[in-house]
Amino acid sequence: MLILGIDPGTQILGYSLLDTDSATPTILAMDVLYLKKIPEFNLRIRKIFESTTRIIDSFHPDHLAIEAPFFGKNVQSMLKLGRAQGVAIAAAISRDLSITEYEPSVIKQHITGNGNASKEQVAAILQSILHFEQSPQYLDATDALAVAYTCHLHLTNPIADLQHQLAPKKKKSKSTKKQWSEFITSNPDLVL
Repeated sequence: MLILGIDPGTQILGYSLLDTDSATPTILAMDVLYLKKIPEFNLRIRKIFESTTRIIDSFHPDHLAIEAPFFGKNVQSMLKLGRAQGVAIAAAISRDLSITEYEPSVIKQHITGNGNASKEQVAAILQSILHFEQSPQYLDATDALAVAYTCHLHLTNPIADLQHQLAPKKKKSKSTKKQWSEFITSNPDLVL
């Protein structure tokens, strides 16, 4: 199976292609789509869609593994990240790929054993597992590889997915309702 891994972003989007047909998975591509120089947000989104479609048409992956947006304090950033993820998923849907979404902590847990690991730790572990020469300039590329490798682990070991689902969940420090309430209070001009 050929897995396309994407770490979505509106400034830098990481992608990788992982061929899992042999005993040792092989990296076919690992790079970033650098979007910072595109001034308009809508043009960035279009670039993500077109580039993802072009990657799919060039490599013909079987599956898209994508990192889920994390819940952050900056709602505007979270919404933009969700749009980047959405257009990458739309490109995959337009080419009939199956899609799996993984939370960042799940990816880090599967790669390093620590759901709070740093990007550098994830990259170092992947480098030792998959034996690539040097780390890319942007860690978004290795994050995309981590998503693809996590997908590979789940597809080859369904018990790992079941163990994750059965693991006790940590309680969040604040309720979502309270966070939205605080957002509305501090941004009354954004509420219709």
